[in-house]
Amino acid sequence: MPHLPNVSIDDATRWVARHLGHLVCDPGAAALPARRGGQRAADAALAALDVTGYAKRRNQVHPLKSRAATLLSPYIRHGLLTLAEAAAACDGAPAVDRRKFIDELWWQEYTRHLYARVGARNAAPLRRRPATAAPAWPQAIRDDMVCVQHVRDELEQTGWLVNQTRMWLASHWSVRAGHDWRDGEEWMFQHLLDGSRAANRYGWQWSVGAMTSKAYGFSRWQVERRAPTWCALCPLASECPIQDWPTASPGEPLDDALLRAGPDLVGPGEAEIAATPEYVWLTAESLGDRDPAMLAWPMTPAVFVFDEPLLDRLRLSAKRLVFIAETLADLADRRSLRIVLGDPVVELHGVALASTFAPVPGYQRRAARLNVVATHPYPWMKRPSGGDVRSHSAWIR
Repeated sequence: MPHLPNVSIDDATRWVARHLGHLVCDPGAAALPARRGGQRAADAALAALDVTGYAKRRNQVHPLKSRAATLLSPYIRHGLLTLAEAAAACDGAPAVDRRKFIDELWWQEYTRHLYARVGARNAAPLRRRPATAAPAWPQAIRDDMVCVQHVRDELEQTGWLVNQTRMWLASHWSVRAGHDWRDGEEWMFQHLLDGSRAANRYGWQWSVGAMTSKAYGFSRWQVERRAPTWCALCPLASECPIQDWPTASPGEPLDDALLRAGPDLVGPGEAEIAATPEYVWLTAESLGDRDPAMLAWPMTPAVFVFDEPLLDRLRLSAKRLVFIAETLADLADRRSLRIVLGDPVVELHGVALASTFAPVPGYQRRAARLNVVATHPYPWMKRPSGGDVRSHSAWIR
């Protein structure tokens, strides 16, 4: 099992350029992620969490000081923090803000349950076909629109967006301009530090009306409400191409029997241990010190494989890989760690592994071909049970 040289947090950008630069979508770009990677950074962010004002300002966009979004999502997505830890950390907040914050955490859990049900099939519309947009409106996607320009630049330069602007981009790309939502979702997934197929894909499908009978519309009034200075600065202020609500016809209903009830990719309810592992196999979902497999085998060295065939296909941004590299560098200060570049099935062939189950199809496919002798449960907030996942309201009942 050949391995890459050690990475330090301060050298993570250069390390990624040197060893992984041939696999990114933006080689040579300045990698300035919105959050530093690592368990220590995650724990510091959690300790500093203050959701006061969250209910009212979570969707504010600009100026930055008006935002109440927490930026915990990159740490949650990579297993450095759990949803339950985030929920517990806001116990002293005003009741209205605490309720709203925890409600958003449950939305995240819902998307995980939905993805555990449909997995790779989530690439297709779920309950309905996407809404049919009016004929493409070329002036609606002009580069000199200040609102779209700022949001696009923030995504590509920092790897993070508030939920409001994620919906703006999804609606603008698909509902107004008539482009295929899957292409837009892929682009956003490449750049988001918290990019997951569960949350990102659900957000796009909701925006284009594939989960409801109505697509989400993005128009000028939302910008004036959430980022009021942008319209005043825009050269198109007097001829705004998104002045009115976009026109889109609801898509046809689809057979959603699988969403009403069906098998879930859920993993074991308790640890399944057949032998002593040689390594703890880390995945992109399980990079935290408190990951169940890491806790169960504290003296066992860890291994993380940058999946070269997968990365070559996905072409993620350098920012995402820098965040992961920083996380690995931080972990290596406390634990023996081997970092490998290649195909995990090849590089880990025959090695006795412990791992934490991940409710994603890629984990299941790879684990089935590896010698995983100890599988530990995924840290669900609510363990899937095969019930109704057609909507958040149906699911949470």
